Amino acid sequence: MKTIAVALLCLGLFSLSAFAQSGKKTRPRIVRMPTPAPSPVNTSDRPELINDPNDGNSQNGAPVLIDNTNRKAPSSDVPPPPPLVVEDEDDVIKIETNFVTLPVTVLDRNGRFISGVQQREFKVFENGKEQRVEYFASVEKPFTVVLLLDVSPSTQYKIDEIQRAAISFVNQLRVNDRVMVVSFDQGYKVLSYPTNDRYRLQRAIEEARFGSGTSLYDAVNTTIDRELRRVSGRKAVVLFTDGVDTTSRRSDYYSTLRQVEEVDALMYPIRYDTFSGYVGGNRGPRRSPRRMPSSGNILVDILGSIMTGGNVGVSTGGRGTSREEYERGKAYLSELASYSGGRMFEADTTQNLDSAFRSIAEELRRQYSLGYYPETTGKAGERRQIKVRVMRPNLV
Repeated sequence: MKTIAVALLCLGLFSLSAFAQSGKKTRPRIVRMPTPAPSPVNTSDRPELINDPNDGNSQNGAPVLIDNTNRKAPSSDVPPPPPLVVEDEDDVIKIETNFVTLPVTVLDRNGRFISGVQQREFKVFENGKEQRVEYFASVEKPFTVVLLLDVSPSTQYKIDEIQRAAISFVNQLRVNDRVMVVSFDQGYKVLSYPTNDRYRLQRAIEEARFGSGTSLYDAVNTTIDRELRRVSGRKAVVLFTDGVDTTSRRSDYYSTLRQVEEVDALMYPIRYDTFSGYVGGNRGPRRSPRRMPSSGNILVDILGSIMTGGNVGVSTGGRGTSREEYERGKAYLSELASYSGGRMFEADTTQNLDSAFRSIAEELRRQYSLGYYPETTGKAGERRQIKVRVMRPNLV
Protein backbone atom coordinates (compact mmCIF):
# COMPACT_ATOMS: atom_id res chain seq x y z
CA MET A 1 0.00 0.00 0.00
CA LYS A 2 2.91 2.41 0.69
CA THR A 3 4.18 1.94 -2.87
CA ILE A 4 0.73 2.75 -4.30
CA ALA A 5 0.46 5.88 -2.10
CA VAL A 6 3.87 7.15 -3.21
CA ALA A 7 2.97 6.57 -6.86
CA LEU A 8 -0.31 8.48 -6.47
CA LEU A 9 1.54 11.35 -4.80
CA CYS A 10 4.01 11.56 -7.72
CA LEU A 11 1.13 11.53 -10.21
CA GLY A 12 -0.49 14.37 -8.28
CA LEU A 13 2.69 16.45 -8.47
CA PHE A 14 3.04 15.92 -12.21
CA SER A 15 -0.60 16.85 -12.87
CA LEU A 16 0.08 20.49 -11.94
CA SER A 17 -0.31 22.96 -14.81
CA ALA A 18 2.94 23.66 -16.69
CA PHE A 19 4.19 26.80 -18.31
CA ALA A 20 7.14 27.81 -20.50
CA GLN A 21 10.34 28.07 -18.50
CA SER A 22 11.46 24.73 -17.05
CA GLY A 23 14.06 23.70 -14.53
CA LYS A 24 14.99 20.12 -13.69
CA LYS A 25 15.92 19.01 -10.23
CA THR A 26 16.97 15.47 -9.42
CA ARG A 27 15.46 14.08 -6.24
CA PRO A 28 18.27 13.20 -3.78
CA ARG A 29 18.76 9.60 -2.63
CA ILE A 30 16.75 9.09 0.57
CA VAL A 31 17.41 6.26 3.01
CA ARG A 32 14.57 5.55 5.43
CA MET A 33 15.68 3.98 8.71
CA PRO A 34 12.66 2.64 10.61
CA THR A 35 12.76 3.45 14.29
CA PRO A 36 12.79 0.19 16.26
CA ALA A 37 10.25 -0.28 19.02
CA PRO A 38 11.63 0.59 22.46
CA SER A 39 12.77 -2.37 24.52
CA PRO A 40 11.93 -2.82 28.22
CA VAL A 41 14.46 -1.23 30.53
CA ASN A 42 15.87 -3.28 33.40
CA THR A 43 15.91 -0.73 36.19
CA SER A 44 17.23 -3.22 38.75
CA ASP A 45 20.68 -3.35 37.15
CA ARG A 46 23.45 -1.60 38.95
CA PRO A 47 26.45 0.15 37.43
CA GLU A 48 29.04 -2.32 36.19
CA LEU A 49 32.82 -1.90 36.33
CA ILE A 50 34.60 -3.01 33.19
CA ASN A 51 38.31 -4.05 33.28
CA ASP A 52 38.18 -4.51 37.07
CA PRO A 53 41.70 -5.63 37.98
CA ASN A 54 40.32 -7.78 40.83
CA ASP A 55 38.01 -10.01 38.81
CA GLY A 56 40.73 -11.80 36.83
CA ASN A 57 38.96 -11.10 33.54
CA SER A 58 40.22 -7.59 32.93
CA GLN A 59 41.57 -6.56 29.54
CA ASN A 60 44.23 -4.00 28.81
CA GLY A 61 43.05 -0.49 29.56
CA ALA A 62 41.77 1.61 32.44
CA PRO A 63 38.66 0.51 34.34
CA VAL A 64 35.43 2.07 32.99
CA LEU A 65 32.18 2.52 34.89
CA ILE A 66 29.14 1.60 32.74
CA ASP A 67 25.63 2.71 33.78
CA ASN A 68 23.22 -0.15 33.14
CA THR A 69 20.11 1.86 33.88
CA ASN A 70 19.83 2.86 30.19
CA ARG A 71 20.95 -0.47 28.75
CA LYS A 72 18.27 -2.25 26.72
CA ALA A 73 17.73 -5.79 27.77
CA PRO A 74 18.01 -8.32 24.98
CA SER A 75 14.65 -9.59 23.87
CA SER A 76 13.80 -12.32 21.43
CA ASP A 77 10.46 -10.61 20.76
CA VAL A 78 12.04 -7.62 18.97
CA PRO A 79 12.01 -8.29 15.19
CA PRO A 80 15.09 -7.52 13.12
CA PRO A 81 15.01 -4.14 11.38
CA PRO A 82 13.42 -4.21 7.93
CA PRO A 83 15.62 -3.73 4.85
CA LEU A 84 16.61 -0.21 3.83
CA VAL A 85 14.16 1.61 1.56
CA VAL A 86 16.17 3.42 -1.13
CA GLU A 87 14.36 5.68 -3.59
CA ASP A 88 15.44 5.69 -7.23
CA GLU A 89 18.01 8.38 -8.06
CA ASP A 90 16.58 8.62 -11.57
CA ASP A 91 13.17 9.75 -10.30
CA VAL A 92 13.04 13.34 -11.60
CA ILE A 93 10.55 16.02 -10.64
CA LYS A 94 10.03 18.60 -13.39
CA ILE A 95 8.52 21.93 -12.42
CA GLU A 96 7.57 24.42 -15.11
CA THR A 97 6.32 27.95 -14.69
CA ASN A 98 5.95 31.24 -16.51
CA PHE A 99 7.50 34.43 -15.21
CA VAL A 100 7.78 37.32 -17.62
CA THR A 101 10.38 40.00 -16.92
CA LEU A 102 10.43 43.34 -18.72
CA PRO A 103 13.15 46.00 -18.93
CA VAL A 104 11.43 49.40 -18.85
CA THR A 105 12.70 52.88 -19.62
CA VAL A 106 10.68 56.00 -18.72
CA LEU A 107 11.03 59.18 -20.77
CA ASP A 108 9.46 62.62 -20.69
CA ARG A 109 8.24 64.45 -23.79
CA ASN A 110 11.73 65.82 -24.39
CA GLY A 111 13.28 62.35 -24.44
CA ARG A 112 14.97 62.70 -21.06
CA PHE A 113 15.25 59.63 -18.83
CA ILE A 114 13.17 59.76 -15.65
CA SER A 115 14.12 58.06 -12.39
CA GLY A 116 12.17 57.73 -9.15
CA VAL A 117 9.01 56.13 -10.60
CA GLN A 118 7.30 53.81 -8.08
CA GLN A 119 5.84 50.35 -8.65
CA ARG A 120 2.26 51.56 -8.13
CA GLU A 121 2.69 53.94 -11.08
CA PHE A 122 3.25 51.10 -13.58
CA LYS A 123 0.54 49.03 -15.24
CA VAL A 124 1.24 45.97 -17.41
CA PHE A 125 -1.23 44.66 -19.98
CA GLU A 126 -1.08 41.33 -21.82
CA ASN A 127 -3.37 41.09 -24.85
CA GLY A 128 -5.25 44.05 -23.42
CA LYS A 129 -5.81 42.50 -19.98
CA GLU A 130 -4.11 44.06 -16.97
CA GLN A 131 -1.65 41.83 -15.10
CA ARG A 132 -0.54 42.00 -11.50
CA VAL A 133 3.04 43.25 -11.14
CA GLU A 134 4.77 40.75 -8.85
CA TYR A 135 8.32 42.05 -9.15
CA PHE A 136 9.71 45.57 -9.34
CA ALA A 137 13.21 47.00 -9.17
CA SER A 138 14.69 50.37 -9.95
CA VAL A 139 17.80 48.94 -11.52
CA GLU A 140 21.07 50.44 -10.43
CA LYS A 141 23.06 47.22 -10.55
CA PRO A 142 26.18 46.86 -12.74
CA PHE A 143 25.77 45.42 -16.21
CA THR A 144 27.92 43.76 -18.86
CA VAL A 145 28.03 45.16 -22.39
CA VAL A 146 29.35 43.33 -25.46
CA LEU A 147 30.79 45.77 -28.00
CA LEU A 148 30.37 43.94 -31.31
CA LEU A 149 32.38 45.74 -34.00
CA ASP A 150 31.91 45.14 -37.72
CA VAL A 151 35.39 45.33 -39.32
CA SER A 152 34.41 44.12 -42.77
CA PRO A 153 35.69 45.98 -45.87
CA SER A 154 32.57 48.13 -46.16
CA THR A 155 33.21 49.77 -42.76
CA GLN A 156 36.85 50.71 -43.24
CA TYR A 157 36.16 54.42 -43.85
CA LYS A 158 34.30 54.64 -40.56
CA ILE A 159 36.72 52.69 -38.37
CA ASP A 160 38.45 55.71 -36.82
CA GLU A 161 35.11 57.26 -35.90
CA ILE A 162 33.83 53.96 -34.55
CA GLN A 163 36.90 53.40 -32.39
CA ARG A 164 36.85 56.95 -31.04
CA ALA A 165 33.15 56.79 -30.17
CA ALA A 166 33.48 53.30 -28.66
CA ILE A 167 36.24 54.48 -26.34
CA SER A 168 34.08 57.45 -25.34
CA PHE A 169 31.22 55.06 -24.57
CA VAL A 170 33.43 52.89 -22.35
CA ASN A 171 34.55 55.97 -20.41
CA GLN A 172 30.94 56.93 -19.69
CA LEU A 173 30.13 53.67 -17.92
CA ARG A 174 30.23 53.27 -14.17
CA VAL A 175 33.19 51.79 -12.32
CA ASN A 176 31.63 48.35 -11.83
CA ASP A 177 30.18 48.02 -15.33
CA ARG A 178 32.07 45.53 -17.48
CA VAL A 179 32.67 45.54 -21.23
CA MET A 180 33.63 42.79 -23.66
CA VAL A 181 35.11 43.77 -27.04
CA VAL A 182 34.56 41.57 -30.10
CA SER A 183 35.30 42.24 -33.77
CA PHE A 184 33.95 40.31 -36.72
CA ASP A 185 34.34 40.13 -40.47
CA GLN A 186 34.16 36.67 -42.02
CA GLY A 187 35.48 35.38 -38.70
CA TYR A 188 34.88 36.18 -35.04
CA LYS A 189 37.59 37.54 -32.72
CA VAL A 190 37.37 38.28 -29.00
CA LEU A 191 39.65 41.28 -28.33
CA SER A 192 38.86 41.53 -24.62
CA TYR A 193 36.80 39.41 -22.25
CA PRO A 194 34.48 41.22 -19.79
CA THR A 195 36.44 43.68 -17.68
CA ASN A 196 36.11 47.13 -16.14
CA ASP A 197 39.76 47.98 -16.84
CA ARG A 198 39.35 51.06 -19.05
CA TYR A 199 42.95 51.03 -20.29
CA ARG A 200 42.71 47.40 -21.40
CA LEU A 201 39.40 48.11 -23.15
CA GLN A 202 40.82 51.09 -25.02
CA ARG A 203 43.73 48.99 -26.27
CA ALA A 204 41.35 46.22 -27.35
CA ILE A 205 39.19 48.66 -29.34
CA GLU A 206 42.24 50.10 -31.06
CA GLU A 207 43.39 46.60 -32.05
CA ALA A 208 40.37 46.07 -34.33
CA ARG A 209 41.64 45.43 -37.89
CA PHE A 210 39.90 44.90 -41.20
CA GLY A 211 39.29 41.51 -42.74
CA SER A 212 37.25 40.09 -45.58
CA GLY A 213 33.58 39.18 -45.75
CA THR A 214 30.79 40.02 -43.31
CA SER A 215 29.34 37.20 -41.20
CA LEU A 216 26.90 39.35 -39.27
CA TYR A 217 24.34 36.63 -38.58
CA ASP A 218 27.01 34.20 -37.43
CA ALA A 219 28.47 36.88 -35.15
CA VAL A 220 25.10 37.52 -33.50
CA ASN A 221 24.58 33.77 -33.09
CA THR A 222 28.02 33.25 -31.52
CA THR A 223 27.61 36.22 -29.18
CA ILE A 224 24.33 34.84 -27.84
CA ASP A 225 25.23 31.15 -27.68
CA ARG A 226 28.82 31.37 -26.51
CA GLU A 227 29.21 34.69 -24.70
CA LEU A 228 25.91 35.98 -23.30
CA ARG A 229 24.92 32.66 -21.76
CA ARG A 230 28.07 32.80 -19.64
CA VAL A 231 27.21 36.25 -18.30
CA SER A 232 25.02 36.59 -15.24
CA GLY A 233 23.07 39.68 -14.29
CA ARG A 234 22.12 42.54 -16.59
CA LYS A 235 23.58 42.45 -20.08
CA ALA A 236 23.37 44.22 -23.41
CA VAL A 237 24.94 44.14 -26.87
CA VAL A 238 26.00 47.31 -28.68
CA LEU A 239 26.40 46.36 -32.34
CA PHE A 240 28.22 48.61 -34.86
CA THR A 241 27.46 47.62 -38.41
CA ASP A 242 25.77 48.59 -41.66
CA GLY A 243 23.57 45.49 -41.30
CA VAL A 244 24.67 43.79 -44.53
CA ASP A 245 25.62 40.10 -44.29
CA THR A 246 27.64 38.42 -47.06
CA THR A 247 29.36 35.29 -45.68
CA SER A 248 27.33 33.71 -42.84
CA ARG A 249 27.07 29.93 -43.04
CA ARG A 250 25.58 28.70 -39.75
CA SER A 251 22.89 31.32 -39.13
CA ASP A 252 20.47 33.53 -41.00
CA TYR A 253 18.16 36.52 -40.64
CA TYR A 254 15.28 34.67 -38.94
CA SER A 255 17.19 32.16 -36.82
CA THR A 256 19.04 34.97 -35.05
CA LEU A 257 15.83 36.90 -34.43
CA ARG A 258 14.42 33.82 -32.68
CA GLN A 259 17.56 33.66 -30.53
CA VAL A 260 17.31 37.34 -29.62
CA GLU A 261 13.72 36.83 -28.46
CA GLU A 262 14.77 34.14 -26.00
CA VAL A 263 17.95 35.60 -24.54
CA ASP A 264 17.67 38.00 -21.62
CA ALA A 265 19.75 40.78 -23.17
CA LEU A 266 19.07 44.13 -24.83
CA MET A 267 20.32 44.74 -28.37
CA TYR A 268 21.40 48.26 -29.37
CA PRO A 269 22.38 48.32 -33.05
CA ILE A 270 24.18 51.46 -34.22
CA ARG A 271 23.81 51.56 -37.98
CA TYR A 272 26.01 53.56 -40.31
CA ASP A 273 25.12 53.60 -43.98
CA THR A 274 28.25 52.66 -45.93
CA PHE A 275 26.52 52.40 -49.31
CA SER A 276 27.71 55.72 -50.76
CA GLY A 277 31.25 55.33 -49.45
CA TYR A 278 31.84 51.65 -50.27
CA VAL A 279 29.52 50.89 -53.20
CA GLY A 280 28.58 54.24 -54.65
CA GLY A 281 32.11 55.31 -55.58
CA ASN A 282 32.92 57.87 -52.89
CA ARG A 283 35.79 55.99 -51.33
CA GLY A 284 36.61 58.53 -48.67
CA PRO A 285 40.07 59.38 -47.32
CA ARG A 286 43.14 57.32 -48.11
CA ARG A 287 44.08 54.60 -45.64
CA SER A 288 47.26 52.82 -44.77
CA PRO A 289 48.02 49.78 -46.96
CA ARG A 290 48.33 47.60 -43.83
CA ARG A 291 44.58 47.88 -43.40
CA MET A 292 43.89 46.66 -46.91
CA PRO A 293 41.21 43.96 -47.11
CA SER A 294 42.22 40.93 -49.13
CA SER A 295 39.89 39.27 -51.60
CA GLY A 296 41.87 36.05 -51.47
CA ASN A 297 42.80 36.47 -55.15
CA ILE A 298 46.28 37.94 -55.68
CA LEU A 299 45.54 39.22 -59.20
CA VAL A 300 42.40 41.01 -58.07
CA ASP A 301 44.27 42.57 -55.15
CA ILE A 302 47.10 43.83 -57.40
CA LEU A 303 44.73 45.30 -59.98
CA GLY A 304 42.66 46.94 -57.26
CA SER A 305 45.78 48.41 -55.68
CA ILE A 306 46.95 49.86 -59.01
CA MET A 307 43.57 51.38 -59.87
CA THR A 308 43.01 52.96 -56.46
CA GLY A 309 46.50 54.08 -55.54
CA GLY A 310 47.15 51.13 -53.23
CA ASN A 311 44.40 51.90 -50.75
CA VAL A 312 41.38 49.65 -51.30
CA GLY A 313 40.12 46.87 -53.51
CA VAL A 314 37.51 47.48 -56.18
CA SER A 315 33.90 46.52 -55.59
CA THR A 316 32.99 43.83 -58.09
CA GLY A 317 29.23 44.02 -57.70
CA GLY A 318 29.00 40.88 -55.53
CA ARG A 319 26.98 40.26 -52.40
CA GLY A 320 26.44 43.27 -50.17
CA THR A 321 26.63 45.87 -52.94
CA SER A 322 22.97 46.49 -53.83
CA ARG A 323 20.64 49.06 -52.33
CA GLU A 324 18.12 46.28 -51.64
CA GLU A 325 20.65 44.46 -49.43
CA TYR A 326 21.30 47.65 -47.49
CA GLU A 327 17.57 48.17 -46.93
CA ARG A 328 17.27 44.57 -45.77
CA GLY A 329 20.17 45.16 -43.38
CA LYS A 330 18.44 48.22 -41.95
CA ALA A 331 15.22 46.24 -41.39
CA TYR A 332 17.21 43.45 -39.71
CA LEU A 333 18.85 45.79 -37.21
CA SER A 334 15.53 47.43 -36.44
CA GLU A 335 14.00 44.03 -35.66
CA LEU A 336 16.98 43.01 -33.51
CA ALA A 337 16.31 46.04 -31.33
CA SER A 338 12.55 45.56 -31.29
CA TYR A 339 12.65 41.85 -30.45
CA SER A 340 15.03 42.38 -27.53
CA GLY A 341 13.57 45.57 -26.05
CA GLY A 342 16.49 47.76 -27.12
CA ARG A 343 16.66 50.60 -29.65
CA MET A 344 18.35 51.17 -32.99
CA PHE A 345 20.37 54.30 -33.68
CA GLU A 346 21.42 55.88 -36.97
CA ALA A 347 24.98 57.19 -37.07
CA ASP A 348 25.48 59.00 -40.36
CA THR A 349 27.72 61.56 -38.68
CA THR A 350 30.26 61.55 -35.88
CA GLN A 351 27.94 63.69 -33.81
CA ASN A 352 25.13 61.16 -34.20
CA LEU A 353 27.50 58.34 -33.25
CA ASP A 354 28.56 60.09 -30.03
CA SER A 355 24.92 60.89 -29.24
CA ALA A 356 23.93 57.23 -29.73
CA PHE A 357 26.62 56.10 -27.30
CA ARG A 358 25.60 58.64 -24.67
CA SER A 359 21.94 57.61 -24.96
CA ILE A 360 22.73 53.91 -24.58
CA ALA A 361 24.95 54.48 -21.54
CA GLU A 362 22.30 56.62 -19.84
CA GLU A 363 19.47 54.23 -20.70
CA LEU A 364 21.31 51.27 -19.21
CA ARG A 365 21.87 53.26 -16.01
CA ARG A 366 18.23 54.33 -15.64
CA GLN A 367 16.15 51.24 -16.20
CA TYR A 368 13.36 49.62 -14.27
CA SER A 369 12.59 45.92 -14.17
CA LEU A 370 9.02 44.59 -13.94
CA GLY A 371 7.84 41.01 -13.65
CA TYR A 372 4.51 39.19 -13.66
CA TYR A 373 2.96 35.73 -13.91
CA PRO A 374 0.51 35.46 -16.85
CA GLU A 375 -3.03 34.70 -15.75
CA THR A 376 -3.62 32.24 -18.60
CA THR A 377 -1.54 29.25 -19.59
CA GLY A 378 0.59 29.72 -22.67
CA LYS A 379 0.58 27.44 -25.68
CA ALA A 380 3.57 26.41 -27.74
CA GLY A 381 4.28 29.00 -30.41
CA GLU A 382 1.72 31.46 -29.08
CA ARG A 383 2.58 35.16 -29.29
CA ARG A 384 1.15 37.83 -27.01
CA GLN A 385 1.18 41.60 -27.05
CA ILE A 386 2.56 43.29 -23.94
CA LYS A 387 2.12 46.97 -23.11
CA VAL A 388 3.53 48.90 -20.18
CA ARG A 389 2.04 52.22 -19.09
CA VAL A 390 3.33 54.68 -16.56
CA MET A 391 0.51 56.48 -14.72
CA ARG A 392 2.13 59.89 -14.46
CA PRO A 393 1.34 62.84 -16.73
CA ASN A 394 3.67 63.59 -19.66
CA LEU A 395 5.73 60.42 -19.21
CA VAL A 396 5.96 57.39 -21.51
